Amino acid sequence: MNPVHADFFAGGAGEERTLKANTDAYARRRIIPRVLRGTGPRDLRTTVCGTDLSMPVLIAPTAFHLLAHPAGETGTAAGAAAAGTAMVVSMAATQPIEQIATAGATLWFQLYPQPDTAFQDALIGRVTKAGVKALVVTVDSPVLGHRRRDLRNGFTDLPDGLACANMDGRDIVMDAALGWPHIDRLRAATGLPLILKGILHPADAALAVEHGADAIIVSNHGGRQLDGAIATLDALPAVLGATGGRIPVLIDGGIRTGTDVLVALALGATAVLVGRPVIRGLAAGGAHGVRETLETLRAQLDHGLALAGAQRPADLTPDLIT
Repeated sequence: MNPVHADFFAGGAGEERTLKANTDAYARRRIIPRVLRGTGPRDLRTTVCGTDLSMPVLIAPTAFHLLAHPAGETGTAAGAAAAGTAMVVSMAATQPIEQIATAGATLWFQLYPQPDTAFQDALIGRVTKAGVKALVVTVDSPVLGHRRRDLRNGFTDLPDGLACANMDGRDIVMDAALGWPHIDRLRAATGLPLILKGILHPADAALAVEHGADAIIVSNHGGRQLDGAIATLDALPAVLGATGGRIPVLIDGGIRTGTDVLVALALGATAVLVGRPVIRGLAAGGAHGVRETLETLRAQLDHGLALAGAQRPADLTPDLIT
């Protein structure tokens, strides 16, 4: 991969403290396994917002997959389909949603709320027609994060021939005027499950429930927005307390192994999303590389469940983690 593009995928905001904190949060945790539980074969199947998954691992929305591999987002979707999980397609995808849908994966679509609500409504209609099963609304981006690697490398525009393929020639607008009324409008505009991505504060988690969210994703944008923000795993318990089990709570950020997945699930997450590991798999081997990345996570999670004394993700409980 072009080193400039590799830096785009790998980097975070500012001093990259939050980027590091996300992985460090998992490194600090230890598992206290149970024994002699008679679990037998494990069952990793999970359902989230009506989407059936072969395991509680989804592909997080990441931009510009054609920078990583000529197969682009369609290759990523093909890997997801082969692994039996869902892909969240980024609003900044470099291939159109209709093309990505031909890969046969279950797709969700990530949306930055746009001030041009007529265009936003048209886009929601388009992705709904293409068959996406949920709308993931990113709520942590009133402005773009200060990403020093990209500034140092002069990476401000896509190379010639590439564009955000679902934007009809428009730029994605980060809307600093975003407020809860915009979420209310989105809730009224779509019958798809509405999932809010970027929740870290428990008060916002409670508001998400009040405003009709079907699920939330505890996320700090992979450390790419506010540097110094809390690690997602550290934010998870308070968010769960605020939602009180009323909606599913998912998490992303810093998940690199199946053991990390196990820790997040034991602490209460319904499922996890992974981004950078999938991009690395795509860059290394296209759709096959994506599938291998996901299957490695599956095998590690299955093995971890057996050693922790659990048969299925729902058997994991916070007392297993210290």
